[in-house]
Amino acid sequence: MRLRTRISLALLLGFQLVTAIFFQWELLGSVFGFSQQPIAWALYELIEVAAALGLLAGVCVTAILLYRSQKARAAAEANLRLASGAFHKVLEERFDEWKLTPAERDVALFSIKGLTTAEMAALRGASEGTIKSQTNAIYRKAQVSGRSQLMSLFIDELMGDGLPGVAAVSPTPKLIENSNPDTPDRHIPAQ
Repeated sequence: MRLRTRISLALLLGFQLVTAIFFQWELLGSVFGFSQQPIAWALYELIEVAAALGLLAGVCVTAILLYRSQKARAAAEANLRLASGAFHKVLEERFDEWKLTPAERDVALFSIKGLTTAEMAALRGASEGTIKSQTNAIYRKAQVSGRSQLMSLFIDELMGDGLPGVAAVSPTPKLIENSNPDTPDRHIPAQ
C-alpha cells in the first residue's frame, strides 16, 4: 500500500474515532455523570452532519478496500496457479530432455517433493535398492550429484536470471563415479 493511501486511511480512521466519540458523548456523560457545557444548536447540527458523513465515508472506503483486497487475492491465486503449472511444465521438459523412464519420472518427482527412499519405495511398490538405483540414474542423466542440486536446477529455471548481484553457477558439474557402495550418493563432483 502506498504511503499516501496509508496516511489517508489513518486520517479517515482518526476522524471516524472522533465522530464515534461525538455520537456517544451524551450517553457517556449521563452514564459517568460528568457535566457538559451546551454548545450552539447550529454548531451541534453541523458537527453531527460531519460525523455522519465521516462514518459514511468510512463505510465506503472499507467497501472499496475490501473489493481491492478480494481482487488482489484472486490475482495472487491465479498467479500461483500459473506458477504451479509453469513448474510442472519445466519438470516435464527436463524429464524429456534427460530421457527419464516413467518410473524414473515418478522417483524424480517424489525426490523433488522431499520423500525419503523408503517412502518412495512404498509408494512405487518397489524395493529401496531399486529406488536408489533409479535416483542414481536420474542424477547421472541430469548431471547432478544429488537431490539438492537436482532441486537447484528447477529453482534456477523458475527464478530466471537468478539473484541480482550473484554470479551464475553452472548447475551441471562434471561427475565421477564414487566407488564406495556404502555412501548414499554414488556420484560426486569431479575435482
